[in-house]
Amino acid sequence: MGMEISDELLSAVVPVIVYWVFSFFYEFLAQHCVNYRLHPIGEEEEKNTVSRSKVIKGVLTHQALQILTVCIVTKVWEEKGEEPTVQHSLPRIAVQFVIGMAVIDTVQYFGHRYMHENKFLYKHTHSAHHALVVPYVYGAQYGSLLDGLVLDTLGSALAFVVSGMTVRTSIYFYSFAIIKNLDVHSGLYFPWNPLQGFFPNNCAFHDTHHQLKGQKYNFSQPFFLSWDLILGTYRPFTVEKRKEGGFQVCLLTKDD
Repeated sequence: MGMEISDELLSAVVPVIVYWVFSFFYEFLAQHCVNYRLHPIGEEEEKNTVSRSKVIKGVLTHQALQILTVCIVTKVWEEKGEEPTVQHSLPRIAVQFVIGMAVIDTVQYFGHRYMHENKFLYKHTHSAHHALVVPYVYGAQYGSLLDGLVLDTLGSALAFVVSGMTVRTSIYFYSFAIIKNLDVHSGLYFPWNPLQGFFPNNCAFHDTHHQLKGQKYNFSQPFFLSWDLILGTYRPFTVEKRKEGGFQVCLLTKDD
């Protein structure tokens, strides 16, 4: 009889595997779909102040902490709730996904915004992520450990608890959230991409935040723009074609 792999372990490990599989996929597209890039090839090396190898090491460290946290949270929660094999109906799961997205967006917005407005925290935590002026797609989770714990791990854990989803459902939800976050950091503006067509929070929107002039605006990620629009931190922008090929994002004033 083979060894059974628990849902708790899968919920922690599968999203990490999804992260790297889709990272390689987006990297492949970035090299072969240059007419959809928001930045020319090579601009990452020119503008970013952190090496690719350091970004990869930082993400792997963050993911090790994330795996540990998810295993602990899901194990404790399942001991208090129903059996992990008892799945909810599809309509209920759909509602849980919406609740989970709202929770992640809320944690991301307020945590992210505070990381920028608190000068000490920005300097010693969140500035690491903004060393990526031109984001590497696999740098979506790059930053200090505190940054990753507050913005990524805490948001995911709260989404799981508040929505009431089962551990098995969380595997799909976490994987979906990972893919969406990678797409936001991909720098690939595909008009036909459903992740960018259905969700207004796309790679062009997030690219404005990584611009030096945009770091006080557009904090929302990875799904909707709700909190930026409600609290007045939304900064409009346009996506224009570059003469050399591809696209570029231009910030506008609120009066434009």
